[in-house]
Amino acid sequence: MEPIIFIVLVLIGYALGSAKLINQGNEALVERLGRFHRKLKPGLNFIVPFVDQIVMEDTTREQFVDIKPQNVITKDNIYLEVDAVLFWRIRDIEKSFYAIDDLQGALSQLATTTLREIIARNTVEETNLSRSDMDKAILDQLNDTTADWGVHIIRLDIQRITPPESVRKSMEEERAAVIKKRAVITEAEGDNIAAIKRAESTRTSVQIIAEALRTHPETKDILRYLVAQNYVEASQKLGESNNAKIVFVDPANSSEMFQELIAESVNAEGNSKNTENGAN
Repeated sequence: MEPIIFIVLVLIGYALGSAKLINQGNEALVERLGRFHRKLKPGLNFIVPFVDQIVMEDTTREQFVDIKPQNVITKDNIYLEVDAVLFWRIRDIEKSFYAIDDLQGALSQLATTTLREIIARNTVEETNLSRSDMDKAILDQLNDTTADWGVHIIRLDIQRITPPESVRKSMEEERAAVIKKRAVITEAEGDNIAAIKRAESTRTSVQIIAEALRTHPETKDILRYLVAQNYVEASQKLGESNNAKIVFVDPANSSEMFQELIAESVNAEGNSKNTENGAN
């Protein structure tokens, strides 16, 4: 019985030593006698004890590297402080282990160098305006290198670009000037539209009055009365003011001037209609 027990114990120990459980989202590398043998996928795997050895187990999920704030000089010789985060994922665990030592350190150094190089090609204004294009250029350049490491760079987020105090002040003044200019233009356009509307309203009013005078001659007396009444009310308001200057105008003359204006409008409208009738 003792040899049987011994054999059973050996088999149990062999089974326990050969069974390897890999968690979901991870992969492992197995070397046999010091050389790469195979990859272990998530789940229950078996290896040969004392011959096979798991040398590395790592996640294939998305990871990130925090790029510490870097002092970068732009194309127009302005120093900027840039802070970014790099997101990446292992695609080939074999390459990530055998092709590069200290993968995360290498990614951090590569991202920092590439970030400096891309920003150095742009001015401060271009850096702020074309950040998406700059991110794409950085990703393309990073992936060209990291493909040999079995790593895919998903994205690089530039969290903050901090220019010197003097540059920030100049940029704020420039933005304020642009906003002020836009407000002045908007106000001028509004005044122009209002003036056009007032002119159109006055023209319409004169046309209505001219039409009423042409069709109803008796309304001339009513119009003279209204002009005289407005003149009296305006004179009273000016007289009530302490520092007002009163200018006397002959109501009769002002009425005649207004009648001449209306007569000209009536004649112009009549000539226009006669021309249209003649054309028909």
